Amino acid sequence: MEILPKELLTKLRAAQDKAERRRSRLRVVAGGQSYTVLRRWKGGLALDAAQVSQLRGLVALHDGGRHLATCLIVASAVEDGELICSIKSEIAVRDRAALDFVRDEAAPVGYLPRA
Repeated sequence: MEILPKELLTKLRAAQDKAERRRSRLRVVAGGQSYTVLRRWKGGLALDAAQVSQLRGLVALHDGGRHLATCLIVASAVEDGELICSIKSEIAVRDRAALDFVRDEAAPVGYLPRA
């Protein structure tokens, strides 16, 4: 890659970033704004620094239209055109309400109506 001209390298990286943004369905929603997630790993994620330069606080993580998790971003820094966000906690969104009692595995699932 060092033998390529600088202008060509810059355009190649820009094209790769654009393709990655198009492929990624993951989005972060904060303050009514939606930002594309470029990369995600345990304890952090990367956003496009051209879209957002600083981000902190409680955000929602979406995969397309599905809400995946609520995350607390505690720190963010710009590195190589990406906003690197550190996540302190990530709470997964469930599709049903949490039980407020212990469910016995041997208990009946339902009752039959009276005849």
